[in-house]
Amino acid sequence: MSIEKDIKQKSFANPYQKLTVNMMFTNNWLVSEFSQIIKPYSLSEQQYSVLKILQLSYPTPLCINTIIENMRDQMSNVSRLVDKLEQKGFVERRKSPTDKRVVEVLITEEGLDVTNELNDLIEVWESQSIQMSQTELEQLETLLQKLQEDASLATKRYVSGE
Repeated sequence: MSIEKDIKQKSFANPYQKLTVNMMFTNNWLVSEFSQIIKPYSLSEQQYSVLKILQLSYPTPLCINTIIENMRDQMSNVSRLVDKLEQKGFVERRKSPTDKRVVEVLITEEGLDVTNELNDLIEVWESQSIQMSQTELEQLETLLQKLQEDASLATKRYVSGE
């Protein structure tokens, strides 16, 4: 299907607008699909992100600020996310042995089990839903990175009035 049919719009003002709308539509679609995979585990996308970050650091615990730095969505309320994950038994908080003012977060065995299970499900979903060759994936990654860098520079120039 084309983006025009997907959103029932006949045309776009220019190719940049079409690309922007298509990327937003694709992002929303991917998030929706991804949410269906993690839904049976009663996790949000942000909670899963916290678990992934903690899984990658395991067995080293992380402080909240380090988790925030590693989040894709840095606007997330990580303390609240950790609270919910702690209630589910997926993470635990503990005082830092070197600085008693710092609270560290560590993924539990149960959290590791759930994250590993989800990793397997997501890997299968990705391989089945994204039908691209390795070359196509690398090209898309390169183009997306270029788009992010160019847009970031343009936004900085625009905001600063250059």
